[in-house]
Amino acid sequence: MLVNGKWTQDWQPVQATDAKGGFVRQVSGFRHWVTPDGSAGPTGEAGFKAEKGRYHLYVALICPWASRTLIARQLKGLADAVSVSVVEPALTDEGWRFGDYPGADRDELNGVTYMHELYTRADPHYTGRATVPVLWDRERQTIVNNESADILRMFDSGFGDLADPSFDLYPAALREDIDALNARIYPMLNNGVYRAGFATTQEAYEEAYADVFAMLDELETRLASGGPFLFADALTETDIRLFVTLVRFDAAYHGIFKCNRQRLLDYPALSAYLERVIALPGVRATVNVDHIKRGYYSIKTLNPNGIVPVGPDLPWLTEKA
Repeated sequence: MLVNGKWTQDWQPVQATDAKGGFVRQVSGFRHWVTPDGSAGPTGEAGFKAEKGRYHLYVALICPWASRTLIARQLKGLADAVSVSVVEPALTDEGWRFGDYPGADRDELNGVTYMHELYTRADPHYTGRATVPVLWDRERQTIVNNESADILRMFDSGFGDLADPSFDLYPAALREDIDALNARIYPMLNNGVYRAGFATTQEAYEEAYADVFAMLDELETRLASGGPFLFADALTETDIRLFVTLVRFDAAYHGIFKCNRQRLLDYPALSAYLERVIALPGVRATVNVDHIKRGYYSIKTLNPNGIVPVGPDLPWLTEKA
């Protein structure tokens, strides 16, 4: 991680643990908001006005948090307004790196090699991990925000007339319910798989494992009796937040993170739901299974030999006519 603007050691997936040895995720450090008129958002300072071509999104296709923002960018029709760069999937000793791996990019905008160089360009004394996604402001030459939940909502409502109103990902009538379901799915499943994979004690692992499958069981029941989305016919940000975990489950979390009671394919309602979401406009293009597997299986603490599995067979990979 960076300490006072200096890279301090080889990249490690676990920077902090709780009393049980459980994985604790870092809090995001940049929390400004893009708004239609440039006024301040819920956090941070003012001055980030929605303008076509002003903002650039840095992502990793392995990363579910980054993929949330990519999906929102597609559904809201912001591909022409917000440009994108993709880091390589394998995590290096200096974290995320730009380069020539298929499906990745060099950083043509700022000319850096590692993501942490962008963080110190925005704040020369930054302390913390250099995570993705990052929303970068060309005009002010700084990071607007590196919290995926914020960026997802910015793409939904912060870009005003630049965005396509066809999808309302955070409708006023459902906000209380969306926030409540997000608050349950995140610790038990979205972050639950990481809590299982990066647990440093048996107790912490088993607790996370139980949470993961309790939530999958609950969501299977919910979708089997309702749908097509989590809130009936309304596709919301909660669907995006769930989808990015589901689409990685059999390819990565079932194996490398030891979440192996069942595959997602063993859940018929969740599997059908995944196929409905991936068929939405532009969503399939945000999913790269090669990057997902290369990325997770490059984590040396979990897979020191770096061998990437050939499987599994994923039926949703083939686009249906």
